[in-house]
Amino acid sequence: MKGVKQHFLSLMSLFILVALLLSACGGRPDETGSGVSQDLVKAAQQEGMLTVIALPHDWCNYGEMIETFKAKYGIEVNELNPDASSAEEIEAVKANKGNKGPQAPDVLDVGFGFGPQLVEEGLAMPYKVATWDTIPDSVKHPDGYWYGDYYGVLGFEVATDFVENVPRRWSDLLKPEYKGKVALAGDPRASNQAIQSVAAAALAMGGSYEDPMPGLEFFKKLNEVGNFVPVIAKAATIASGETPIVIRWDYLALADRDNFAGNPNIEFVIPEDGVPVAGVYLQAISAYAPHPNAAKLWQEFLYSDEGQLIWLKGYCHPIRYNDLVARGVIPEELTAKLPPAEAYAKAFFPTLEQITKAKEIITTNWDKVVGVDVK
Repeated sequence: MKGVKQHFLSLMSLFILVALLLSACGGRPDETGSGVSQDLVKAAQQEGMLTVIALPHDWCNYGEMIETFKAKYGIEVNELNPDASSAEEIEAVKANKGNKGPQAPDVLDVGFGFGPQLVEEGLAMPYKVATWDTIPDSVKHPDGYWYGDYYGVLGFEVATDFVENVPRRWSDLLKPEYKGKVALAGDPRASNQAIQSVAAAALAMGGSYEDPMPGLEFFKKLNEVGNFVPVIAKAATIASGETPIVIRWDYLALADRDNFAGNPNIEFVIPEDGVPVAGVYLQAISAYAPHPNAAKLWQEFLYSDEGQLIWLKGYCHPIRYNDLVARGVIPEELTAKLPPAEAYAKAFFPTLEQITKAKEIITTNWDKVVGVDVK
């Protein structure tokens, strides 16, 4: 027995020694993502910069995310075209393949349907964050070329100071009282949010992701009756009343509700007809990233508990939400600010194949069917 005990103690000493060596060498972070490899931190700090694209500060609380990252690691963040669409992000990577300057993005935040394109065209670099195992398999590429980051549900953001009766159904948007009041939050030929909005309208009109034509026909009618405003809606156009009804993600509408502070008043509506469409966005590192280590460190930060909770503060459900709930790390005051869970009980998460099919049909047929240049 004594020999067995001594053998056990020797093994334990070996395990402890290995653990200490891994820690000293900047080993793999723990499940919270809080113990980032010091080797990675040093390499990223030597690069000194991270270039991001299409990250408005009021989108998913990216303002706080960027500032926290800068303060935490002392790395400059170069912000390109905050209002770029997913398609424009990808074009920026293509256009800067050999460019190591400030116009070449290191990281991307694009719609779920753009994932296959990143892999097929060799535009993404594989990398698995420390918390990889807590990201659902259904929303990540098995080799780490891309992975879901957060999701939300589509609905109507309504500036009630400019709209007497709040629309509750997709069909309501065709009513004469909404003449010149309804807008999209992007160009449906390039923007994931706008593409998903057309697909959501299709579901309400009896179509599907495989057949989104009823959604295109709906927007054709919306335009013909004069209700559609061909302006990409932003906070400024909503606040001014230029686009008082916008089809957009819940987290953007709820952020506006807070930021506007009643000037104007904002109400968010999940339509009663159709099915609430839930949309996942994804992260990827450019295959041509000028600052690859800073890009990897950025991903580690985003997928740490700290980064995930910053997204949640911006009303975006982080992709590791279930893991955060299971471990009881979401502050009660944060949970209290979120819409009631039952409002999302019927949310529909389209598959990657469905999104890809809808994207192809909508982007290629918008001009032909609707015939409106949204800009």
